[in-house]
This record gives sequence, C-alpha cells and structure tokens, in this order.
Amino acid sequence: MGEPASGPPGPIRVLIVDDDALVRAGLTLMLKGAPDLQVVGAVADGAQVQAAVGEHAPDVVLMDIRMPGLDGIDATRRLRARQDAPEVIILTTFDADEHVFRALRAGAGGFLLKDTPPEGIVEAVRRVAAGEPSLSPSVTRRLIARLVPEEEDRRRADARRVLSALSEREREVALAVGQGKANAVIAGELHMSVGTVKGYISRILTKAGLDNRVQLALVVHDAAPDRPS
Repeated sequence: MGEPASGPPGPIRVLIVDDDALVRAGLTLMLKGAPDLQVVGAVADGAQVQAAVGEHAPDVVLMDIRMPGLDGIDATRRLRARQDAPEVIILTTFDADEHVFRALRAGAGGFLLKDTPPEGIVEAVRRVAAGEPSLSPSVTRRLIARLVPEEEDRRRADARRVLSALSEREREVALAVGQGKANAVIAGELHMSVGTVKGYISRILTKAGLDNRVQLALVVHDAAPDRPS
C-alpha cells in the first residue's frame, strides 16, 4: 500500500459531519475501533462545521455532501480557507463527476463512497492526515477520464503556466505526485530523502497557490498534452 502514513503526533482527531444520525453513530463506532484515531465531535450540518472545528481542532473532517443548510462542498471550501485548516474527506453515497470535481477543487483531500469497507475508511483518514490523497477507485478512474470540455483549454493553459514556473527538480516531483506516487516511491526514484520530497512538495504548493497534493495532481493532469479533447 506504499509507505506508512505518518500523520500528526498522538491520535488523529476526527470530526464527523453528516445529517443522518445513524451514519454519524456508525462512523463514530467504526473509527473508535482504531487505536490511533479519536472522534472529537459530530455535527449534522455544514453550517456548524466552522464552530465545531474551532472547538475541537480536528486533524481530519469526514464530510457528507448533501446536507440541509450549507452543503458539504461549500463547507469544505470555507473550511480550507482557514489558517491551519484540517484535511477534508468527502464521504458520500454517489460519485457524480460534478461533485467529484467540485469537491477536489474546493480543497478536499479525499473522496470516498459510503460503501467503502471500514478498514478502507480508517486507512483513508490516516493517509489524508499524513498529506496523502485518498480516492475511491471509481472516482480515480472518472477523474482521469473526464474534464468539463468548455473549461479544458483554460485549465490546460493555467496548469502549464504553473508548471513552467517550477524548477526542473520541482517539476520532476510534481509529475511524480501527478502519477499518484507516494513520498517514499518518489524519494527512491529521484534519489532523495522522504523529508526532502516533502520539502519540495511544500514549496511547490506555495508557489502554485494550492492547498494540497490532490490539487497538484489535478494541475499535472490538466497540463498533460495527450489527454483526449
């Protein structure tokens, strides 16, 4: 499965956001079974997320999309605009393209279906807390296969401009991230330490004005010359 996730020190603090009380209870019970995870709170509406994050300081937020009041995508966008924002995993019953792209561009670090096995959700929380993306396989396939046609030229130009501003070494790291490679794999292929890889990724994100490596992977994908039009 790649390198072990190395997230924050101590238990990974998780906030659950879902309007279904049974889902909140089920996720809470599931995550409590993992010794390195701690459920610090659960709320029923995207409008409650900001206050809950301020109160509980989670490392990861498990976020439903369809909720009364503020939906999960808008809540994610607002949350990721905070300083020291937690990572967000969108957890939903459907993976329509429009929701996948909106969620990832809003700054979500993961997109999982609710029928993901419990061990898959636990591992996703660990990976996202460690800065690694976590997407359901069906989401990954759709992400690679499709883009909104009318925005394609603009995104390609923007993405190529971002990559052209990077040094040669930074571009090598960015391309490896775009291929979905874990930090340890990138380190081995480019003959550098994992810490150096993390440093490069941090600098690239700062230069590009991006939140996380999922968005960087989207930029690399958008810039590719051989995507179907």
